[in-house]
Amino acid sequence: MTRLRSFPLDLCAAAAAVLLVAAAVVVGRTVYTYDDLIVGWPPLLGRWDPHLGPGTPAAVVVAAAVVAYGPALAARLPWRALLPAAWGTALAWTWSLALIDGWERGVAGRLTTSQEYLSVIDRWHDIPATLRDFNGHILLHSADNWPAHVAGHPPGATLTYVLLDRIGLGGGGWAGALTITVGATAGVAVLVAVRALAAERLARRAAPFLVLAPAAVWMGTSADGYFAAVAAWAVALLALAVTGRRLWWAAGSGLLFGLTCYLSYGLTLFAVVAAAVLLLGRRGVRARPVLFVPLLAGAVVVPVAFTAAGFDWWEAYHLLVERYYEGAAGVRPYAYWVWANLACTVLITGLATVAGLRRAGGVLVRRRTEGVRADGARTEGVRADGARAEGVRADGARAEETRLAFLVAAVLLALLAADLSGMSKAETERIWLPFALWLLAACAFLTRPRGWLAAQAVLALLLNHLVATGW
Repeated sequence: MTRLRSFPLDLCAAAAAVLLVAAAVVVGRTVYTYDDLIVGWPPLLGRWDPHLGPGTPAAVVVAAAVVAYGPALAARLPWRALLPAAWGTALAWTWSLALIDGWERGVAGRLTTSQEYLSVIDRWHDIPATLRDFNGHILLHSADNWPAHVAGHPPGATLTYVLLDRIGLGGGGWAGALTITVGATAGVAVLVAVRALAAERLARRAAPFLVLAPAAVWMGTSADGYFAAVAAWAVALLALAVTGRRLWWAAGSGLLFGLTCYLSYGLTLFAVVAAAVLLLGRRGVRARPVLFVPLLAGAVVVPVAFTAAGFDWWEAYHLLVERYYEGAAGVRPYAYWVWANLACTVLITGLATVAGLRRAGGVLVRRRTEGVRADGARTEGVRADGARAEGVRADGARAEETRLAFLVAAVLLALLAADLSGMSKAETERIWLPFALWLLAACAFLTRPRGWLAAQAVLALLLNHLVATGW
């Protein structure tokens, strides 16, 4: 990969991100009150609470191991071994961070609080009847209104934990374990997609950063970590479908995209990411337009099932918007959160991702500039065979980097749309987890991985040990 020799600019980008976070903290604590922002430690939902826990030694060991050996192992392991290794390491990292808060506060009790999904399990004895009546309990003034997280999501989110309870795995411990286990696969899905759409070497370079993501602080055990995995695999299967032209991958992708929309309303923005994947795989799509048949067929399965059961997605969304502004959104100032949300994104993706995004932008700009120059150079003469071959290899590497940069840019565009919508005022450290994991892929462009990995690990450890987060 062409090395972008601009490390000082990386540091400047990271410094700007630090200033953004510092401004969000200072403004949030001096200009506004708790009653304005409704968060305890702006811009994060949490409170200042320095502490250690049983997961502390394990978290430090995992972080040190990934920093020391992660890049080398990611480069050398066979691909089929790298994927389970990445999943296992992400599991170890997420579990150790969660257990810094102890088993009850860090895992078992997270999804059982009064605003979470498990608090309403006993109201789902008759699933079809509950789905038909779901929209009648969204508004705050409705009888027996749903808790915030239940009302704030389509019923697919709650139904997941209801079904887990029905098969005998009830309680916060099982729900937390499922959420962490499934959520840890999201990084693997990103690797699969990057390999399919760009290059295996870029996926390998990104692997340690996806494993050691600061986002893991909230992946265990916010249900949004589970949502992130479903959305990530929808994109990964679509990438495999358009590059390998396999009909069953397209059907699986459609099925997961449909499920994604019934887990979180905001994840409909993954349509932007899906469009980017289709553009990157346009040759495969043109060669086999029949891929759209299983993709669309799979995508309608979940919506048809929920609609047939009596749940109206569109009505629910409009009711949610009304409830949202009846509650916290009616108080939280847009003028603060529209930029403080981005500070939250820095905290869940880390300074390495900021530097990676800067480089990704440079790749897109440079590719466009070099393309213009190359068109002019073709008229100047024929180069030697060796030089021509070297140029072809360099062009191929640059094209792969451009494809990854384009994918990351599409994710960033979707995230910015969510920010400007005003439907994400605060709590984006968990709400934007599905987008954040894809931004981490930009770390493949970094040239000093161990130093950046250390920065990522230190940030995650500090956050988990100094702040008692809401999730």
